[in-house]
Amino acid sequence: MFALGLGVRQSQALFISPINSATGIGYAAISVAFAVGQMMWAVSMTASGAMADRWGPRPVMLGGAVLVAAATAATPLATTTSELVIVVGILAAAGAGAIGPGILMSAASRWIPEAKRNMATGIVNAGGSFGQFTIIPLAQLFIGLAGWQPALVILGVIGLLAVPLVMWITQGHAEHAAAQPAAAAGSLKQAVSTAFKDPSYLLLTAGFFTCGFHVAFIATHLPGVVASCELPASVSAWSLALIGLFNVFGSLWVGKFINGRRMKLALAGIYFARAMVILVFFFAPKTTLTFLLFACGIGFTYLSTVPPTIGLVVKFYGMRYMATLFGIVMMSHQVGGFLGAWLGGQAYEATGSFDWMWSIDIVLCLFAAAVHLPIREARPAPYPVTATQT
Repeated sequence: MFALGLGVRQSQALFISPINSATGIGYAAISVAFAVGQMMWAVSMTASGAMADRWGPRPVMLGGAVLVAAATAATPLATTTSELVIVVGILAAAGAGAIGPGILMSAASRWIPEAKRNMATGIVNAGGSFGQFTIIPLAQLFIGLAGWQPALVILGVIGLLAVPLVMWITQGHAEHAAAQPAAAAGSLKQAVSTAFKDPSYLLLTAGFFTCGFHVAFIATHLPGVVASCELPASVSAWSLALIGLFNVFGSLWVGKFINGRRMKLALAGIYFARAMVILVFFFAPKTTLTFLLFACGIGFTYLSTVPPTIGLVVKFYGMRYMATLFGIVMMSHQVGGFLGAWLGGQAYEATGSFDWMWSIDIVLCLFAAAVHLPIREARPAPYPVTATQT
């Protein structure tokens, strides 16, 4: 489900240039729609998490899958900035948020034993990256074969495949919410209030801002960076696909690595590694090979921050309101995403390059690496050995 949702959503960046050519809206104006989408994704994820915590994940996921598919197919009908904001920035993003990592990993974590939970979230995260690896090249192929408008309709149809997946995967868990003990009145409000008073939660939230800025800037504007270097559009598609492929490896690795280790140190290391990869890319000659190697390096760390971030939220507050509390952390991520998508377009129109954005990205990655170190995280206790393990 995450593969379909993220793959369809991330492939939208390939359509910025065709939409601009067909409508004359302007690169900066289109970037506004994508920036609004970054914020709406987080708002939807928070609201969807609260609904899933109350009524279970199945109806929320079904609504999200249908919405992202319909909005993607309807995108060719948008010919003005406001219409593009509604279709891409609000409807498609809201649907993607309802089948986003927060609600999916919350559902999986409730159904899977604690000893396997971190690996499970890594697998779900890897699924989203696999969708990016497979669907983005398909989108580029559809653009070349049929044109950009039919390609968006085809992507919408592909997105509908998430509906039977939701029905199948949640079978047997549809009554999950009813089986949970009723929460005391105001308990969600108390959980949120407690989290906002916790310095460690606030530091985690601040660090995730960088992840959003970084991911949204690359996902939205890497095709523009490639075009500014006068390289073919296929380099964009394959670079984004390789980011997805190598994040499969990164997600699976981090899901296994954080078992029995300090998650805050894993996060600090990931952000520092991102800063180094971007720094090398910034000064390297911009050839096809450079872009592909950069995609491999940055892909390994691209979304691998998600499993340890969710793991820390669970470690701090347990499972009861995990989808809601992670959704709030995700709001910070998407504020960064809004700025990454929006400022990328503004910077390019003002200067004709993305150099300032890469510099800001490096500084923010170093900030995020530092801000995770003061988080108060209890040393992980070893999981008990069961009879089957012995």
